[in-house]
Amino acid sequence: MSDSEQRLLMLIDDEPAQSRLITALAAREGWRTLVVSDAETAIATLGTRQGMQLGAVILDQWVPGDDACALIAELRGRRPALPILMLTTSSSPLLAVEAMRAGATDYLIKPVAPDRLMTALRSATTREAPRDELQPLTEKMPSSPDFEAMIGAAPAFRTALAIAAKSARGSGHILVEGETGTGKEMLVRAIHAASQRSKMPLRIINVGATPANSIESALFGHEKGAFPGAFDRQMGSLQHCDGATLVIDEIDRLPLVVQQRLAEFLVQGSCRPIGARHAFRVDVRLIAASNYPLKELVEHGDFLPELYHALCGTTVMLPPLRARSGDIPALARHFLGRIGEQPGLRPLGITDGALALLGAYDWPGNVRQLQAVLFRAAVFCDGDALTADDFPQLSSMISAEPPSAGHNGMAHESAGVMLFTADGNLRPLEDIEADVIRLAIGHYRGRMTEVARRLGIGRSTLYRKLGELGIGDAA
Repeated sequence: MSDSEQRLLMLIDDEPAQSRLITALAAREGWRTLVVSDAETAIATLGTRQGMQLGAVILDQWVPGDDACALIAELRGRRPALPILMLTTSSSPLLAVEAMRAGATDYLIKPVAPDRLMTALRSATTREAPRDELQPLTEKMPSSPDFEAMIGAAPAFRTALAIAAKSARGSGHILVEGETGTGKEMLVRAIHAASQRSKMPLRIINVGATPANSIESALFGHEKGAFPGAFDRQMGSLQHCDGATLVIDEIDRLPLVVQQRLAEFLVQGSCRPIGARHAFRVDVRLIAASNYPLKELVEHGDFLPELYHALCGTTVMLPPLRARSGDIPALARHFLGRIGEQPGLRPLGITDGALALLGAYDWPGNVRQLQAVLFRAAVFCDGDALTADDFPQLSSMISAEPPSAGHNGMAHESAGVMLFTADGNLRPLEDIEADVIRLAIGHYRGRMTEVARRLGIGRSTLYRKLGELGIGDAA
């Protein structure tokens, strides 16, 4: 099947407005959309000439209702390789579990952001992209908005939390930087919860999920008739947050003209809606989040220095997961504990072999991706603990990666063994030996005979060392 034939999308939806929106969004990525309004037509379409050209299916849960998972299983049974994305208003983890077990590739919660939909389609249909196991999931398990709920002992991570906790008690604006998935949203909620404005609402506006021609109005508001389509007066987020806290997520994507207006607001403290004659003084604490270092964007002319300097008085930098791979075991156990509390799931342990495998991956999606991978593995696990075999896609990707060098020619930290402590001293020999054994168990996927052979010791010696070093079979 050619690439052009694979760009046909079947949308199972009976809402005309939503169908037009998804059709338009998919067209941006070169998709042609075939809309069907019911399950029977969808199944019948699979057998047609057009149906044989399908590259993906998006299913609105409300079309088949309670039979959504049955329809997914039917579609999967007829076309096993066809990616199926379910669109729903429910954030229930139980529905996510049932949909995934039925064969859904991804699970999207309405209203879905344009970028999220595009990412889901791209990931589901790109052959080089991580398959099933690493699909980004949208289920969100509730968590406490406080610093104690953020897991990690890495020095850079603890430093970031300490800066955030200290700044939370102040009144100045805060800039939070970190790659996608490092936990910026959880951190800003913890900052708000520890601030003097904690009893006031927290409002979050995501620049990447807001159309570029609407972001100025979303922030500053507009008067009726201010521009074509402005049929009513709209209050912006800055006015809504008078006395409260506003989070601008992905501020690095803010258009330059809006950056200029925001910089002026931070200096003057007054907000003038589009088309208004007068400005309004508002008291807003701004927390800005960026996926990229703003200082570098300023140097390249992509971010206004005035806005950067107004925000960077307190800067919190969250490190990527690959820079704190030692936190992966604690994070994995924490996430599995929360996952086990969800409807339809149960508590699970995790073996050292599985932990070593997780530690050998670079995690481009960071902590969010780790949680998604563990969630998917837990859904399909039949045993009492996750093993390396529960992460087949991860194993194949790590095996396919060429060896890479890190700083100073040393092996990449996430795939190697740390020799030094944070203060520069050598770690104890037994700790290094334990890490080597864990790494070997993960690398050879728990095949203990192969592990012993590669380490140059007998199986009995290997098991004796496991006991002496406190390396259990399951954590």
